[in-house]
Amino acid sequence: MRLALRSLALASVASLSLAGAVQAQVTDADKQQLLAAVEKGSPHMAQVAHQIWEWAEVGYQETKSSALLQSELKASGFTVQPGVAGMPTAFVASFKNGDGPVLAILAEFDALPGLAQKAVAERAPIAGQVAGHACGHHLFGAASVEAAQALAAWMKANNVPGEVRVYGTPAEEGGSGKVYMVREGLFSDVDATLHWHPGDSNSAAQSVSLANISGKFRFSGASSHASAAPWRGRSALDGVEVMNVAVNYMREHIPDGTRIHYVVTQGGDAPNVVPNEAEAYYYVRHTDPQIVRDVFARMQKAAEGAAMATETKVSFEQTGGVYNMLVNDTLGKVVDEALREVGGPEWTAQERAFGEAMVKQLPSGGKPLESVSQVQPYAIGGGGGGSTDVADVSWVTPTAGMNAATWVPGTPAHSWQAVAAGGMSIGAKGAEVAAKTLALAGARLLKEPQLIETAKAELNERRGADFQYRAMVGDRAPPLDYRKAPKGD
Repeated sequence: MRLALRSLALASVASLSLAGAVQAQVTDADKQQLLAAVEKGSPHMAQVAHQIWEWAEVGYQETKSSALLQSELKASGFTVQPGVAGMPTAFVASFKNGDGPVLAILAEFDALPGLAQKAVAERAPIAGQVAGHACGHHLFGAASVEAAQALAAWMKANNVPGEVRVYGTPAEEGGSGKVYMVREGLFSDVDATLHWHPGDSNSAAQSVSLANISGKFRFSGASSHASAAPWRGRSALDGVEVMNVAVNYMREHIPDGTRIHYVVTQGGDAPNVVPNEAEAYYYVRHTDPQIVRDVFARMQKAAEGAAMATETKVSFEQTGGVYNMLVNDTLGKVVDEALREVGGPEWTAQERAFGEAMVKQLPSGGKPLESVSQVQPYAIGGGGGGSTDVADVSWVTPTAGMNAATWVPGTPAHSWQAVAAGGMSIGAKGAEVAAKTLALAGARLLKEPQLIETAKAELNERRGADFQYRAMVGDRAPPLDYRKAPKGD
């Protein structure tokens, strides 16, 4: 009850703060200047995004994608620091115009393996390409850069004090790139952080996410002829399979809401050879980071037991680990208001025809195409089933984001349908909505620092004033090779 009352009080303070300063600070002229800058730059932004879409580089291997975004920022007067926090493709770009609030805008650019797809409304894999932008991070990175460029030009033209930073964050898809940047202290002086994500609707609802730990269990045994002398072998694949059975039985005895999923990433090369190397790649998720730690510790015991049972050896490499998202209602309302001023994208007849054809390819049957131009109701605290390393940022600086409709309504993330829409004009139009929204929201925060103070008070209330950040990945170095195929695979 006490927490509920505190949340209500925070919401009231945020509402009063918002109402008391909006009209006096950010003018219509400011808004028009920012929107015009984004509109002028959007054709080029679409080209940048499409180039990254074509490269489709996976986590920690986004060399060309990162270099392109850095080049765009340098050309706009940003100072760029590449290769931060031990990650060659991570960067921080800064535009500073005197002393004032420090505003961070996040940019992602990694693709997902196994989802290469042409920009057409039917399943059409791209031969020879091993990855695709099934989560739209090519749009994410390009639009965030465009928003920052518009803000920088506006700050310079109007002598608005403050600093805008673009954080180029690699390997969001399982590599936890932002975690290492947070651990390195790169957000320690940031006053507020904005981000966005491609999706099938326009929304500034602030949702929680699941904390997770991910990692690879590698079993080693002894090879032998599987028929002539099987007794001489010790199967590493047996170790993986025994572990999987033990973990699956464990599901009945773990806290509700826990998610465990895995794939076997290496299992041998030929049936007539007892595999001496095998690997299973696991995720554990829950809204409570401590439950994730506890369940993963039990899973490691299952792996050790499997190794004993099969007379093999097992080693473990943690590849990722993130917190749950800490929502911020104060910043969320700022983003929501900006999104409603911008509105959703309007499709041409050709884009609508693409959408109608794509709906037939969606397992769910899709949603009404008209919803793409609508902005969904604002809400706070709802939950999704995914995880993101943005969550770690949200525990050290007030953070808020939004979704923009870059896919056909009803399209699930991590699907070929998302790759297809993200590679054509539908994706680019949604990215323009995001860039405009981030620019307007960023301008308010730079000109109305009292909003930032309210957001910081809310952050301290939600996490506790004595909170000390401790990364879920521990002290390990970034797993720069986590997307590379295991030896022998």
